[in-house]
Amino acid sequence: MSSAALPSATLAHAAIVAELRESLKKVAGDGLRRRPVLPFGIGAIDGALAPGGLRLDSLHEIAAASPSPSDDAAATLFMAGIAARAWGPVLWVVRRRDLFAPGLYQAGLAPERLIYAEAADDAELLALMEEGLRHRGLGAVVGEVKRAAMPNTRRLQLAAEGGKTVALLLKRHARAASDKGGGNPLAVPSAAVTRWRIASAPSAALPIGVAGVGRAMWRVELVRQRGGESAEWTMEACDETGRLALPARLADRTDRTADGAGRAYRRAA
Repeated sequence: MSSAALPSATLAHAAIVAELRESLKKVAGDGLRRRPVLPFGIGAIDGALAPGGLRLDSLHEIAAASPSPSDDAAATLFMAGIAARAWGPVLWVVRRRDLFAPGLYQAGLAPERLIYAEAADDAELLALMEEGLRHRGLGAVVGEVKRAAMPNTRRLQLAAEGGKTVALLLKRHARAASDKGGGNPLAVPSAAVTRWRIASAPSAALPIGVAGVGRAMWRVELVRQRGGESAEWTMEACDETGRLALPARLADRTDRTADGAGRAYRRAA
């Protein structure tokens, strides 16, 4: 079949994939032997994860606890923090141009590490993610979709296996609760190794007489993981290195233990 006989949507999709391949050719691996998991550096979370951190050769799904802008931003920055702690370039595939680069930078993800790709629909987005995962030269591949069926997530998981590129898929809330899943983006079965739900939480109070608000707080829920249990924590939001932290009152209490070992809960090296 000649190219003239192909549907315009198919041609556009092929052109975008070809453009992405050209961009990925410019990305060279660092030649280093990388870890099989990416720890959070917080004992409470890493201890709850079956391999001691996020598997790098796997798909991980994240969703905001509600459609509110604050929860959506928290889920996005949670992903940015993970990608920031990965080893190299990051491919971020979007459906709309609403990412706030300074916010990603504050979560540790520097602009020079990012490769952006814009997809026309969820199908094209998932195809671009798969292409990025198979490239093997990226530290993380991130995408944002409204719908991804089990076969879609299985393809992403298979593309990630055997590599060291972590796949992060943000499941956005549908506009109508009547859509499949009842308004819960994580209700649809998935091949993801872990599934997370992120919500904003009240900031910690500052000392009396100090103006402003404390560091942002998130409710981090590990909804499901392969080979492990679910769990939930309230954490301080990602800092400029992409790391979460225990709330100050809990970290201070831990720091006063006899051997001082609890300090690792507050901040990873």
